[in-house]
Amino acid sequence: MLTATNIEAHAVNTMAWLSAADATIVVPVYQRQYRWDIGGCERLLADIRAVADSDERHMHFIGSILSAETRGDNGSELVLIDGQQRVTTLMLLVAALHHTVRGQDPGLAEELERVMLHRRGGRTKLRPHRAWAEVFDAVVRDARGDADRDSRFDDNYAFFRSQIRPEEVARVWRGLQKLEHVAITLGPGANAQQIFESLNSTGEPLRDHELIHNYVLMGLSHAQQTAIEDEYWVPIERHTGERIADFWNHYLVMTGGREVAVSRGRGVYDAFRAQFPRLDPPALRRSAEEWRSFAEVYGILLEPGRETDPDVARHLHWLNVFGRSLYPLLMRLHREWSTGVIDKDALVCVLEQLQSLQLRRAIVSLTNTRLVARLLRALDDGPAALEEAISRLTPSDDRVRVALKFTDLPHADYVLARLSGVDRISGLDVDHILPAAPADEWTGDGDTTWQDLTDDQQNAHRALAGTIGNLTLLEEDLAMSVFGAGFPVKADAYRRSALGLTRAVADTATWDTAAISARSAELAARFMTVWPRRGPLVIDDDGLTPILDAVPRRGWPRGWEREFAYVEYVGEHWEVPDVKYLFNRVFKRLWADNRASVERYSSQRGGPVYPDMSWTGQWDDLDASHFLYMGWDSSYMLAAVQGVLSEAGLAPEVFVKYSYLWAE
Repeated sequence: MLTATNIEAHAVNTMAWLSAADATIVVPVYQRQYRWDIGGCERLLADIRAVADSDERHMHFIGSILSAETRGDNGSELVLIDGQQRVTTLMLLVAALHHTVRGQDPGLAEELERVMLHRRGGRTKLRPHRAWAEVFDAVVRDARGDADRDSRFDDNYAFFRSQIRPEEVARVWRGLQKLEHVAITLGPGANAQQIFESLNSTGEPLRDHELIHNYVLMGLSHAQQTAIEDEYWVPIERHTGERIADFWNHYLVMTGGREVAVSRGRGVYDAFRAQFPRLDPPALRRSAEEWRSFAEVYGILLEPGRETDPDVARHLHWLNVFGRSLYPLLMRLHREWSTGVIDKDALVCVLEQLQSLQLRRAIVSLTNTRLVARLLRALDDGPAALEEAISRLTPSDDRVRVALKFTDLPHADYVLARLSGVDRISGLDVDHILPAAPADEWTGDGDTTWQDLTDDQQNAHRALAGTIGNLTLLEEDLAMSVFGAGFPVKADAYRRSALGLTRAVADTATWDTAAISARSAELAARFMTVWPRRGPLVIDDDGLTPILDAVPRRGWPRGWEREFAYVEYVGEHWEVPDVKYLFNRVFKRLWADNRASVERYSSQRGGPVYPDMSWTGQWDDLDASHFLYMGWDSSYMLAAVQGVLSEAGLAPEVFVKYSYLWAE
């Protein structure tokens, strides 16, 4: 067998690799500065704690570490080509553990020291770029003065020290010992840059559903993988087809009651892992049964013709007019109906309400985004709560009536079909009674032509051309025969239509702005009976977004300082322009009103409240002995606001109003 002569690669235990290393691990001059922030350290520590608490078979893979072995003045060196950020952060964590237990557990302290320092001479095993080597060395040796703690090394080390109590050191060390990586060492003939580019290539990345597939099957035996693939994954793919990625997104929204941030790389996969952190074979089968069952329902939503009940199928077909944003709720409603939790009449009633909700919002130019999680949470409280939530989000009759009179009608084919009493519009066209672009010869009464009208009169007609009063359904052959014709000619075609709604248009003597407005008012009255606003008459809060549905945005994107117009906090109106301001105000308010909830949340998450300002950065005082760290990115801050409000039981009573800069 031929073997590589310039590359050695081995899967190794990371701590054992660091402990056994005789060579100094060197960060080359060309490497970028150390950049890991507190958020990255928090995620790493969470992963280590999770693997520490899992059974002995589970390990945590941290990727590959690429180095080239050379001879230096002080002996053998491993020059890090890829892996500096991870190795440096692990060294800081090990140093924090070592300094925590060195006076209490000499045996454990010695194990930790072997990771950090060479046995001879006590030099640090990792030597960063020479511009920062002395700082790193002092941090690892705990030799920094308080006045000097102003580097990223200091901050991250201090974070680890603040997070890990002495009694937890053994647990974190157990997790560290379960880290693994692929150690790739290059020989003198290897092209380091080419190998680095290959490892970090821009080839087609795995998509979310492919990552989920790999995650589910990884760690199983071949026989177990085959069984899960055949029994569950293949049926899921068959039911969902090309929409399998959407299925996983909607399934996670349905089960979690929160929108999944799909715009941030692997958002759906990350949400899946958070919901299913460990899947041993028995738990995997139980979960896979549910996935397969909901995938079958998802297939029905995609193709309502699969539904055996014609009434339910008809309403699902109509709901598809508005897209798939409500699929998470529809999946759950369909399951509750099929399992007998609700009866068919209750299901059909909700499906009708959801059509009214989406259509009315479209008519008054409100988006239907970020509604479904809110409705799912309402459903948790029962049918009455769902009805109230739908009613609260559904624009009023007066608002819709005005919009129908003066704005173009969205989903015109669907609206006119239902008003005409037909289920499908196959063979029918939406006809503009007054053409959208009339010819000079067009006439509404047989005498006055379009070119005879003044500019103001023409503009008044054009403004109403797309409204409900000027639209009707007409059979395709009739529509083709009178395309662009004047109203007297069209009226004859309307009389021959099989649709009563269209035949009624022919009874109008003259087609002008008055006739269009009158028909708009007539059809608006019918509209309110077909798409009523059911439920209690609650305040219409269409412009507000529940805090749990607010959108996280990583970093500090442009315009973040004016993200919110205002915030409604438990009945109070707050002039809060951005996430950072909101984060500060919520934590300060809860510290005063409900301190226990803040302490519980911060204890569970390891922040953002600390007893000391242990590292440099932005801080604010809560009291003389508690401090709020303000140096997170906006995504972390929003998640913390959502989490602490949920802990306090106040999340349903907090809403944000996005500014025009963030309107979607």
